[in-house]
Amino acid sequence: MSGGFDPLHPREIDLPTAVPLDGDLSEGEAAERLDDAKIFAAPDDPADIPRWRAQLAAWREGARRRYPAPTRYDDPASAWASRCFTVAQVWLWDELFFDFDTQRFTPERFLDDARERFGGLDGVVLWHAYPVIGIDDRNQWDYYRVPGLEEAAAALRDAGVAVFVDYNPWDTGTRRGGDDAAELAEVVVRLGADGVFLDTLKKAEPELVAALDAARPGIGLEGESKLATARIADHTLSWAQWFADSETPGVLRARWFERRHMQHHIRRWHRDHAGELRSAWLNGVGVMVWEVVFGAWVGWNRRDAATLGRMLPVQRLLHRWFVEGEWTPLSVLEGPVTASDFALDGVTLTVLANSGDADAVYVPSIDVGQASPSAREVPAPVRWIALHEPDAALTTDPPAVTVPAQGIAAVLRIEGDAPTPSELRDLVIALAGRPHVADSAFPHRRARRLLPAPREAGSADADEIARASAGALVVAPGEHVLTVRYRARETGMHEGAPYVDEWKPLPPRLHDQRTLERVAVLPAPVRVAVAEVTEAAFGRYLDAIGEAGASDHPRSERPVTGVTLARARDYAAWVGGRLPNEDEWQLAAEQPGFERRRPLVWNWTESEHSDGRTRFVMLKGGSDHRSEGSDWYFDGGAQHPTFAAKYLLPGLGIDASPSIGFRVCWDGER
Repeated sequence: MSGGFDPLHPREIDLPTAVPLDGDLSEGEAAERLDDAKIFAAPDDPADIPRWRAQLAAWREGARRRYPAPTRYDDPASAWASRCFTVAQVWLWDELFFDFDTQRFTPERFLDDARERFGGLDGVVLWHAYPVIGIDDRNQWDYYRVPGLEEAAAALRDAGVAVFVDYNPWDTGTRRGGDDAAELAEVVVRLGADGVFLDTLKKAEPELVAALDAARPGIGLEGESKLATARIADHTLSWAQWFADSETPGVLRARWFERRHMQHHIRRWHRDHAGELRSAWLNGVGVMVWEVVFGAWVGWNRRDAATLGRMLPVQRLLHRWFVEGEWTPLSVLEGPVTASDFALDGVTLTVLANSGDADAVYVPSIDVGQASPSAREVPAPVRWIALHEPDAALTTDPPAVTVPAQGIAAVLRIEGDAPTPSELRDLVIALAGRPHVADSAFPHRRARRLLPAPREAGSADADEIARASAGALVVAPGEHVLTVRYRARETGMHEGAPYVDEWKPLPPRLHDQRTLERVAVLPAPVRVAVAEVTEAAFGRYLDAIGEAGASDHPRSERPVTGVTLARARDYAAWVGGRLPNEDEWQLAAEQPGFERRRPLVWNWTESEHSDGRTRFVMLKGGSDHRSEGSDWYFDGGAQHPTFAAKYLLPGLGIDASPSIGFRVCWDGER
């Protein structure tokens, strides 16, 4: 904790905004304060709810006069965004989305998993560059130039899933290409993207909006965190990130202003998403599913995944009620049970949420004051259906609705002369296989060290092997205690999320320098090459294996770079060795005689790990290259031997970098 800030509690700017119950909220200073709210807080006294609703309506009426009419929402090309209830962030090299064995994208596998656990996805953000960008001069656009990515994006869209690409406005310290707007528009067209996630931005500038509109009519622009009321007109989506709610769930300001605007609740480091799900359900908006946060596992528990699976069929099939119906927030407030009503065409959808730790039962009340039927005309009775109950069926009696602990439920009321919604049959079928799940245990994953596939060893001649191993440093067997230093990026270190349940990581905790101790046990001595493999030595290897174009490879004493991890392993096996792991590298580096060739480059190690979703390799040594201008870039510059960097492993050769070389080690003393 720094400066009195408690990372486990929301900051002042994240808190909900109280709604004055007196005075004119259609204009003036009080109205302008509400223009900047994240969430309108619910009133403390239930008796104030009618006045609170009236004040919200007054604010909205005034705000619509103050700000441009949201004509973008009237464009049929933009209508998809209001149906995009659940979006997943996916690292391109997530092992559900990419198969490292076959080196191909597997979007169908990713979608199947989401369909089983969450009820499917409406959109996917293809996250591509951060946190590896900056290791060399490649810019964010280079990381979207990946073989097979266009086909993967097409497969997502063919499955009815919107594709978002990511824009990093902070990427100013890598190689410069074209104008950002032109580069981004090219990516949108090439991948057939439906939307753009505006990383670190709340909104896009008008010039960027115009360029993207020209590239893809109906493009959805989604900023990170609070979107200004003035810009809701040209941004059909936004994140509700780190939005703290009142104890009784309140109303999302952007959604109240424009019902067709889609928001996605997200608290990326939380292991319990019940609060976000409640707010999304009661406000008729969506959520962001983000289980791998830049390489750190923050998977959803079974309860929350099941809750989302119970929400989505209602949101998708009764979409019109959420965007066109008359919205009555806080229509029910009975202890921990809260509800919103959405009424349309004589049918009222009541969505209920339970913030308590015990199941609750809600029984709708029959409206009083209705005229008694005359002898000549007896109206058809009101019909009800509790959508999430087992064997849900229409009834003329108000049903007893079970609202599970930390869960949701819904009930439809159909007036006597109103037709039954045509969507009801499909909705009941979709919900039948979606029971509530009480298990809220965090689904831990542990990263395990991966052993490389066996390679043909020792095929280089004796002179080549002798030259490669000359002067190698011997690391003694036994137990070694190592001090390891690293920068606490969002990737975490070997395993675990670095900011579990924190509200929002902020400097100095975010990206600060940290230290840990590791105990390394070496069962036998290891000889580590005194320096990195040179371009000349690697060229001889390419000649030996008959690599096409090998004669064009430089033959200098500079460290060879642009070599994938797999190819570095192949070379090491060729000279009868392997890559050193991170501990062996560090122990060798602490000995006299350990050398670094120039220019300095990071070194591959044999410390490749996977938790089943993310592969990463520990790099050692640092490099002369440093991308300047943003803390989001990968570490650069010369580093002390104790420093380690967690490098998320891309596939399809993208891991090869002009900033990464390698050295070899051999088991045994001789």
